[in-house]
Amino acid sequence: MAGLNRVILVGRIGKEPETYSFEDGTKKISFSLATTESYRDKSTGEWKDITDWHNIVGYRYLAERNLAKGDLIYVEGKIKTRKYTDKEGNNRYLTEIVAERFNMLSKYQPSEGNYPGGGQKPAAPDAPPPAAKPETSPEKAEPEDDLPF
Repeated sequence: MAGLNRVILVGRIGKEPETYSFEDGTKKISFSLATTESYRDKSTGEWKDITDWHNIVGYRYLAERNLAKGDLIYVEGKIKTRKYTDKEGNNRYLTEIVAERFNMLSKYQPSEGNYPGGGQKPAAPDAPPPAAKPETSPEKAEPEDDLPF
């Protein structure tokens, strides 16, 4: 039986994407993506956030996309783990998401003085509402995420 390796993430870009061009002309883009989920602590009743960071890479036409730190994007791809040797000769492993598709959900708009870094999330009038937003209690008034970058 064959397996399935499919990842779908929605999150904010954590640092300016880096692009590379290889000798054969192939382009590569890489960046970190933060995803945050919220839960209610059963012992205190307080809402807590858990943020995970993902290494994202994309090749060819994906490397030509105009992405920037703070943008909210949809990423679809597969998980890959690479082995490499560091400067001291130690074997290291890096797990990354090899993107097959990016969709921009909203651009970070620094002129509004908002996200990232606090305040309100920038409006995205033409972006559809998130399809899989977890249900939350009306007691918790929160932006969709509150990443500190």
